[in-house]
Amino acid sequence: MNFLILSITAGEGHNSTARAIQSELEKRGADCTILDTFDYLSPEFAKFISEGYLLVTEKAKYAWKAGYRLAEKRRSNDHEYAPSNLFRRAVSGELAEFIRTDHYDAILFTHPFPGILLDIMKKKHMISTRTVGILTDFTFHPYWEDCTGNDYVVVPDRLLLPQAYRKGFRDDQILPFGIPINPKFSNTMSKADARRFLGIDEDLTTFLIMGGSMGYGNMAENVRKIDALAPTGTGRDFQLIVVCGNNADMKADIDEIAKNARHKMLVTGFVKTIPQMMDASDAIITKPGGLTTSEALAKHLPMIIANPIPGQEERNAEFLLNNGCALATSKTCPIDECMYQLLTSDVRLQTMRECIGAIAKPGSAETLGQFLVDLAHTPVIVENHENDPVENIEDMYFEIFWD
Repeated sequence: MNFLILSITAGEGHNSTARAIQSELEKRGADCTILDTFDYLSPEFAKFISEGYLLVTEKAKYAWKAGYRLAEKRRSNDHEYAPSNLFRRAVSGELAEFIRTDHYDAILFTHPFPGILLDIMKKKHMISTRTVGILTDFTFHPYWEDCTGNDYVVVPDRLLLPQAYRKGFRDDQILPFGIPINPKFSNTMSKADARRFLGIDEDLTTFLIMGGSMGYGNMAENVRKIDALAPTGTGRDFQLIVVCGNNADMKADIDEIAKNARHKMLVTGFVKTIPQMMDASDAIITKPGGLTTSEALAKHLPMIIANPIPGQEERNAEFLLNNGCALATSKTCPIDECMYQLLTSDVRLQTMRECIGAIAKPGSAETLGQFLVDLAHTPVIVENHENDPVENIEDMYFEIFWD
């Protein structure tokens, strides 16, 4: 079995999803290659996209927000500079030849732009390989409507069905398996064991604070506000685990705060113990990236959402709030007020955990991996798709996830 995953480095979520799928497929004995699509077509353009995304979303977030909203509201791709038209010109056949040469059983993509390329190639009969799109957020990004010529799309939950229909996808294309996450987030350690593993107090209510791989947002200011909460005001003491990612300056600032903090703090940079930190925690304070929030859902961890990147992360926040899984900070409801609500209401925490249980999909990668392995053993039907036999693999999965 041989699979190709087309990703794009615009934020870390698309690549993290690709790696989770790759790991699962390799466990099942398959070969799996991850290819940065833009890097393959133009390394210079790939670097521009990667660095530009981080710069714009942090330094020009209002411009990014306006651009994202315009993309959501646009009605047509007929104009000359629409992405689908630009990609149509860019497809030289080189990528199609690469795909045909390696005889892949299926091609997956974690961003709509590679999906547009594949859509064009399939419509031009350049490839016949089955293609599977993966949503990495709790929303359909702009331009997914240009990916409907692909065979399948994996969505976080059936609740996104109305969006999928509006984009133009059919029931037989939609796989509500969840955002694929690393299987280590489906393994649970008790709070006491996780706290002993991390070397923190076993008896204190624990909050995990994360800002993404780059420590996005003003985490230091949030930590100061949280630390100012007195146990006498909330009725209980608490401790903090603060993960600064690769942001060394942010870690240095929070290390200074921790020296004279009212509450116990464990402050780290980039670590590989996030699953254990989630197990040790009673709630998480985080920006609402699709992967981080999916991992928190797998751990049944209530969320306080802070500092969302405009656009897709705001849509993630809407989904989580509307489904009772999170609180959200704002100018009129700052972080310390959200913390106070959770510290003084066990009922609220329990209700959020129950809501999380309704949509969490800790086995998302395993479910997709099994589907792909079964798909690889199903013959490709090039013509007359309306007459596919009932025993096709998609029929089996639709019975499981739709009935």
